[in-house]
Amino acid sequence: MKKITINMLSSADKVAGQGVGSAYLEQVKLVREGASDIFDVQVNSKHPADILHHHTIDPQNYLRMKNNKNLNVAYVHFLPDTLNGSIKLPKPAFHVFKKYVTRFYNHADYLVVVNPIFIDDLVKYGIPRKKIVYIPNYVSKEQFFKKSAKESIQIREKLGYSKEDFIVLGVGQVQTRKGVIDFVKVAESMPDVKFVWCGGFSFGVITDGYEELKQIYENPPKNVNFLGIIPREEMNDMFNMADVLFMPSYNELFPMAILEAVNTEKPLLLRDLKLYEDILFHKYLKGKDNNEFVKKITELQTDKQLYQKQSQQSKEISEYYSKENVLEIWRKFYTDIYQKFQAQQKKETVEE
Repeated sequence: MKKITINMLSSADKVAGQGVGSAYLEQVKLVREGASDIFDVQVNSKHPADILHHHTIDPQNYLRMKNNKNLNVAYVHFLPDTLNGSIKLPKPAFHVFKKYVTRFYNHADYLVVVNPIFIDDLVKYGIPRKKIVYIPNYVSKEQFFKKSAKESIQIREKLGYSKEDFIVLGVGQVQTRKGVIDFVKVAESMPDVKFVWCGGFSFGVITDGYEELKQIYENPPKNVNFLGIIPREEMNDMFNMADVLFMPSYNELFPMAILEAVNTEKPLLLRDLKLYEDILFHKYLKGKDNNEFVKKITELQTDKQLYQKQSQQSKEISEYYSKENVLEIWRKFYTDIYQKFQAQQKKETVEE
């Protein structure tokens, strides 16, 4: 049987410190290593392929999609409306960009979403429900895993923290929608707790809220440390060093940082958003405002039984998003759409 050729098109790894790049690298590695028996996976190849998988919405990808006579698959890493709070452009330019994103998604044969809650939103943009497929993100347990207590202490010491410190970790680009301002305000209310943020301004001055955030970033409270963009190969150490992952984001799809954190069995504290419910199965702590965040962090710090329970729940999330489960979904998806396409092609040839 002929292998199905899949060409992965992406520029996501050219911008450091963004989850889209991490998701792209993980997905390509998973399919390339786990399904080489049935797929020939290429990356940014100029040669023809049975399936073009567009991981990013670059204009050159859009042109290839329009000229491609075979299958086009597009990854949905964000919706037009989730761009609010991420980048700041003049209103006319922002409007044009949102229209372009919608057109890009509409032109694909299939869309892959990483969170099922956004299927209805895509349908509202005029995209047929039948061409939208949910496949969750995946993070390798070879790259993100729980280290020993001794190793975790050594990582802390390198960064100037002690074994006794309670460390709250935030991960993501420094943007308004990521809740960075709330992260700092919570830290100000808890001077005895250490707060560390990994991430920077991946999109520079067009980052929404850049001026205010830059001021906070360069002049944080004494108990807050902005480490900047950390290379992905070093992020496992950051999760192992911390006691809890705190993500006060106002809008997300399926943050890679959550999957990375649960691989290290760290408790999760997230903003109370409906989008997490179906993908994390309520196995996390949540808060509606900064007062609730302070309360939950205090409980994790002082209640060992609660901490162990939340650590176990993170482990259960990690086990659900296993390599085997997600790989099987991708194998079936690519094979099914290719076989349907082949059948349609034969039918059209006969009718001619």
